[in-house]
Amino acid sequence: MTRVLESTPACPFIHEDQDSRSLYFNSDGVQSKMLCQRPFDLTLPYTKTMMGFLLTNAHPAHILMIGLGGGSMAKFCYQHLPHTRITVVEINPQVIALRQQFLVPDDDERFNVVCADGAHFVRDTALVFDVVLVDGFDAQGLAVELCSTCFYENCRRIMTPCGVLAANLDNVHTAHPLFIDRIDQTFQGNWVTIDVLERSNCIAFARKGLPISPHEMSLSDSLGHHAVEARAQLQTELQRILTILDRQVPLEQVTSLTL
Repeated sequence: MTRVLESTPACPFIHEDQDSRSLYFNSDGVQSKMLCQRPFDLTLPYTKTMMGFLLTNAHPAHILMIGLGGGSMAKFCYQHLPHTRITVVEINPQVIALRQQFLVPDDDERFNVVCADGAHFVRDTALVFDVVLVDGFDAQGLAVELCSTCFYENCRRIMTPCGVLAANLDNVHTAHPLFIDRIDQTFQGNWVTIDVLERSNCIAFARKGLPISPHEMSLSDSLGHHAVEARAQLQTELQRILTILDRQVPLEQVTSLTL
């Protein structure tokens, strides 16, 4: 998790216990956590919720991740989506310097970590992405620079015609309703939010083309091709998302979004 700042980024530090290794910017909350015996698992609940993008695209060609942190989602996608290219943008070089301690893969032909301002990257890149994952937190909390109208418009511009955005937001942030309104305006009402278990966060999913509809999603299509260990980590959460979507997005709304 990383914030876009003009000043010097916060210095991360690592806490270890018998079973895990965690990344912090201060003592208020863990940024990322890795189980030492299962380093490629998704440990924090919000990371599993963000993987809900698989319900809209089980085989993305290219994923953009803004914020590396301890690399939990980057590692999971690298291991379980072997045909997917992954670009990670991280503004804090001190976070990138810790990548080996969290077993983040080295750069190769389909995995690349870029040290850059996430807002500037989406403004300037000529690449296009099937999935854009935004996880922008640091010692000060949610990065408001990654919640601007301009940022969301740039994210939408670099998405493929049916691309999906998944943004980690703070429900208790004073500007949370404003941030949601910006997503609503940018994606023309084609969005939903899913509250994260055990935290005050929510994940906002917004789609560029097709409506976000549980009637067009399938748990078996999203997870059926994965190894048993990946299905075991994601099945309960993706089923929870489908249940919530079924309540949030009634059939008549889906029909209106298609018009």
